[in-house]
Amino acid sequence: MLANQELILASSSPRRQELLRQAGISFEVHPANILEVRSAGESPLDYARRLAQEKALAVAKKFSGRFVLGADTIVVAGDQLLEKPSDAEDAARMLRLLSGRGHEVTTAVSLVSPARTVDTRHCTTQVFFRELQEKELLEYAASAEPLDKAGAYAIQGGAAQWNVRLEGDYSNVVGLPLPLVGEMLRANGFT
Repeated sequence: MLANQELILASSSPRRQELLRQAGISFEVHPANILEVRSAGESPLDYARRLAQEKALAVAKKFSGRFVLGADTIVVAGDQLLEKPSDAEDAARMLRLLSGRGHEVTTAVSLVSPARTVDTRHCTTQVFFRELQEKELLEYAASAEPLDKAGAYAIQGGAAQWNVRLEGDYSNVVGLPLPLVGEMLRANGFT
């Protein structure tokens, strides 16, 4: 178990907080307030990695001598980047794109050490949904659950029944790849 009061999570995500608690990692929450806008020509992966790093660095400026962890999760279906939906209609649109097909969930993680070294890595998981009925996706889209999640779903929530196959790390799809985070913490001297 990693236990160190010096870790700061640069995210207000309740899912990331719960995953860290389940892993036994002690942390404080200090969300980064950065503008999340994709640059023209920026690949989805580069976008996620940049945002994770910007979040970690923004919070690290306020806390010298502390480890700061930032993260950003994206969903890509075909050539479309699916960020957090703007409303229920947008959520339904995204769910139609995911229905009956596979997609990628990538979480970029950036760790700033007390020495201000920056370690940024990512984890990608393939997720495959069964064909969704219009009625069920509309009901789910109308609930509060999809509105603050990339791709408009929570694999650990109502969308669990749609997942027919997952290739990779489940915790990554929830919002924070715990095996990768543990590896990064150990590699950077967090004990």
